[in-house]
Amino acid sequence: MFSSTTEQRVYYADTDHGGVAYYASYLRWFEVGRTELLRELGIEQGELDREGILLPVVEVKCEYKSPALYNDIILIETSIMKIGNKSITFSYGILRKEGRKLLAQGHTVNVFARGASSTEIPPDIRKKLEKS
Repeated sequence: MFSSTTEQRVYYADTDHGGVAYYASYLRWFEVGRTELLRELGIEQGELDREGILLPVVEVKCEYKSPALYNDIILIETSIMKIGNKSITFSYGILRKEGRKLLAQGHTVNVFARGASSTEIPPDIRKKLEKS
């Protein structure tokens, strides 16, 4: 399946008073990686929004291995693990660029939805995903 790597700096706003990345920052980095992967496949979130399609996270797991620190350059490695009828499972690795040390890993399950109801992945989107 398709993979994407996004480079990101750890900003002061991502950290606690001690300069260690706050745990929820990793979930935002997952979103950054997912958004960039989809963009590379020609799937723009803004376009989905205009069509009334949402892609909410319904499951998330993050295992923290080592802290990201203020001003670190991190790599967000994102892959598509599984394409279901109504959902996509993404996997993530957060690495410190220098030395490529694994800082965290995890996954999300995102469901395609219209309003409050899940919906099948639209055929044009599925085609782009399956090309990966």
